[in-house]
Amino acid sequence: MPHGPYEDVRVTGHLIDSGIMTRIMDDIVALDGEFETISFEVGRTNEDPSCAVLRIRGTDEVHLDAILGEIGQLGAEPVDAEDAKTSPAPADGVFPEGFYATTNLETAVRIGGRWTSVEDPEMDLAIAIADGSARTVSMADVRAGELIVVGHAGVRVRPLERPRDKQEFEFMNSEVSSEKPKALVIRDVAHMLNRVRARGQKIIFVVGPAVVHTGAAEHLARLVTNGYVSVLFGGNAVATHDIESALYGTSLGITMAAGKPAAGGHEHHLRAINTIRGCGGIRDAVEQGVLTTGLMHTLVTTQTPYVLAGSIRDDGPLPDVITDVLEAQKAMRAHCQEAGACIMLSTMLHSIATGNMLPARVTTVCVDINPAVVTKLADRGSFQTIGIVTDVGLFLEMLADEVERA
Repeated sequence: MPHGPYEDVRVTGHLIDSGIMTRIMDDIVALDGEFETISFEVGRTNEDPSCAVLRIRGTDEVHLDAILGEIGQLGAEPVDAEDAKTSPAPADGVFPEGFYATTNLETAVRIGGRWTSVEDPEMDLAIAIADGSARTVSMADVRAGELIVVGHAGVRVRPLERPRDKQEFEFMNSEVSSEKPKALVIRDVAHMLNRVRARGQKIIFVVGPAVVHTGAAEHLARLVTNGYVSVLFGGNAVATHDIESALYGTSLGITMAAGKPAAGGHEHHLRAINTIRGCGGIRDAVEQGVLTTGLMHTLVTTQTPYVLAGSIRDDGPLPDVITDVLEAQKAMRAHCQEAGACIMLSTMLHSIATGNMLPARVTTVCVDINPAVVTKLADRGSFQTIGIVTDVGLFLEMLADEVERA
């Protein structure tokens, strides 16, 4: 008979076809724990959930708590639930010891014997409780004395399951590959965007300068004009090179028409930034008739919001670029919580940053010629990301054509 403390946990959902039970068992074994199946009721139909009760045993309380914390992220919750434990933040910008680190999954905490949903799910934050409600809070925003959830007791997480409706996203379970039939995949993306828009949710596009370099900015502008871009995230580079293209016909000094270096072209991006700074900003340049074409012009004229987050390597930068990273996070975070879909286009750092802020429920598509970019997103917790390995220029042209046909 095994010894050591144990806890009975319950798991509910589509446990078999979503692979949740297998993952839970694998995690327990990987952490040198033991489990015993107390009961397992399999749903009778495709729509009925299954329910399992497992007895989890560890070598001591610390070991058991580590196991429960790991499988808790897969939806395993104690049968005998207790209220979440809290501890006050010791200082501004400091979480208490043992704080619960959030995932991007739907989460609830038990307060006063009742389960309460945590507002604004996002990974790598903490949970603050006040007046019977719970919300995520970043380390930078926490204030001394706020009650922060500590430990895993009284916390319940709902894992993502495989979609029951195949029409929701045909390639949801596809692996990162350059060999998928692109026309079919892009058609699925277009249909998904239509469903998200019909639900009134935001569609975020995270854009890198390769969109401009490949000549695809005009196709993204078509998507903006047709109402498929709710907000654009990017950096100084994508806006600068789009404006350079509009003012000088070059991107990074390479002519857009012939693909050849222009005389003095290496100065064009600096001259573009200087022109916009002289106008006061991108919107001012549009209103003054200085900037008359391009992606940024389209965003302004359609009143589509954008967030440009700066980096240490920025030239200028453009006046619209948010150079305080915490302020940039806040600006992006507000849009992320309202999103239904996010399309990431050839920008690894901005994609990872956005992925860190997105709830797991947001359908996320990463398009890049390099499959390692999608892999990095998944490694950093954005496991819901669907990878499409292809040229971003061809992708955007085909996607714009597809939504216009629809």
